[in-house]
Amino acid sequence: MDHRELLQHLFRASLDRVGGRPAVRHALEQDPPAGDVHLLAIGKAAAAMSQGAMDALGARLITGLVITKTDHLSHAVSDDPRLRCLEAAHPVPDQRSLAAGEAAVEFLEQLPEGDEVLLLISGGASSLVERLPDNLTADHLAELNRWLLGRHLAIDAMNAVRRSVSRIKGGRLALHLHGRPARLYLVSDVPGDDPTVIGSGLFVPGQSAAVLPEGVPDWVRDAAARVPPPPREDAPELAGLRRRIIARNADAVAAVRDRAEHLGLSVRVHDDPLTGDALRAGEQIAEALIHGPPGVQVWGGETTVALPNAPGQGGRAQALALTAAACIEGYRDLWLLAAGTDGTDGPGDAAGALVDVHTCFRGRQAGLDPETCLEAADSGRFLEASGDLLRTGPTGTNVMDIVIGYREEPRR
Repeated sequence: MDHRELLQHLFRASLDRVGGRPAVRHALEQDPPAGDVHLLAIGKAAAAMSQGAMDALGARLITGLVITKTDHLSHAVSDDPRLRCLEAAHPVPDQRSLAAGEAAVEFLEQLPEGDEVLLLISGGASSLVERLPDNLTADHLAELNRWLLGRHLAIDAMNAVRRSVSRIKGGRLALHLHGRPARLYLVSDVPGDDPTVIGSGLFVPGQSAAVLPEGVPDWVRDAAARVPPPPREDAPELAGLRRRIIARNADAVAAVRDRAEHLGLSVRVHDDPLTGDALRAGEQIAEALIHGPPGVQVWGGETTVALPNAPGQGGRAQALALTAAACIEGYRDLWLLAAGTDGTDGPGDAAGALVDVHTCFRGRQAGLDPETCLEAADSGRFLEASGDLLRTGPTGTNVMDIVIGYREEPRR
């Protein structure tokens, strides 16, 4: 395979390692439930995780509620009469997100006493379900999330603000378990795999109150004062709950390493997670490729992009990739793939991009300037014109981003 095919092959290996369906199936086969099970799945990987439960449980799966992002359902899940499926908004929640939050509460409240519930949570859940204090609407929720997305806030800081105004986040949804037996399987999309941050901790109480950042809308502070405190870890309503992280970014990075080594390539894994500004990260990654040894280099994590008032197309992975492409222009034999493992990177349908030393030349030939597009948060438009966008569709997982660089061995 050529160099671009190689990077896509390595990225696919990472997705296969952290797929929601096999991860849930394997976890249930290791520790099978004794009786009937009801399922609540929330997140971008909710459908795939639900399929894993269907594989492992068979007829023991009695009922379920699946809440996921629009166009992320599979026919196997949506056509199963045992499952009610809802689609909600991401990354900016809307009225459907509030309706889905109410549906999740009602589902848990109506379960037969004593039956076990399987809770499947993946990234995206923060936007997909919500229950707000009285007198707040979907417009308030959308305003808050646009405010959050417009700043260089890491996901833990964003989710801390979301928890502060929610009646179900910060472990509050777990109160509706009423102590019943429940197992929580998490696909982690956050640095450090903190379960209080994944999906804003729907079933995991936070350890402390959020310190709200400067400039947050005034109504947020008022709402935070009116939200009941989160439950304690030892609350009786949580007595039957067990939790386990079944897939994480480190697993995806390890899969790239293993596959590259299997192909006989030298590999360097960067242990420090990608964080902070995507443009700065792109510059640093380009430097590592330019001055590094031949072979594969791999990074995992999640950067941020501060959005202007009218952002264009493309997200953090595309911004990182285009920045790196500008830095490696003029060098030979360098390639870079940067993508979200969920198959989504900002507005548009691209997971990320696969760039090389000719990316900027091709984009300029189409009449675009890389620096102008980066300043306008419009990297996707440039990469579309250069032919470098990477499209996977929904992947069935969500463990932050993977960046894979390759430098060819010197020609003899």
